[in-house]
Amino acid sequence: MVDAVPMWTGSESLSALEDAMEVAAAVPAAVARRASMSTSEIHSLRHLMRAPIGPVDLAKSLGITTAASSGVVDRLVAHGHAERRPHGGDGRRVEVVITPSGRSEVLELLAPMFARLAEVDSLLSEEERAIVTRYLRGAIVAMRAVM
Repeated sequence: MVDAVPMWTGSESLSALEDAMEVAAAVPAAVARRASMSTSEIHSLRHLMRAPIGPVDLAKSLGITTAASSGVVDRLVAHGHAERRPHGGDGRRVEVVITPSGRSEVLELLAPMFARLAEVDSLLSEEERAIVTRYLRGAIVAMRAVM
């Protein structure tokens, strides 16, 4: 990497960021295996935790076709983790809503990780948190630049 990008000095912070990115990329597959679901189903549940979403928008969020999204939703519905409902503002449309079972599944699978992350975050002073936040936001901008 050093030859291709002269500013890449192999610092401790860049190494830690690279490690974090590798682990973050591996988490969905590991969680999906434990839950006997696909990574698309896990990502869908994560999106549904935020708010109901239409199947087309879900497909866009996942980067898959609408047909594939429909299959993901079918499987989540079969697991009892989601349901299709008429859209509140447009009765012609459908939205996918997470069920209490789906919410419970996500929390059971991810709560230990979130608890540990919150613990690590609580050890930071406000000044340290501001520096970490600035660094991570800059890293996000750099990663989005190649998307």
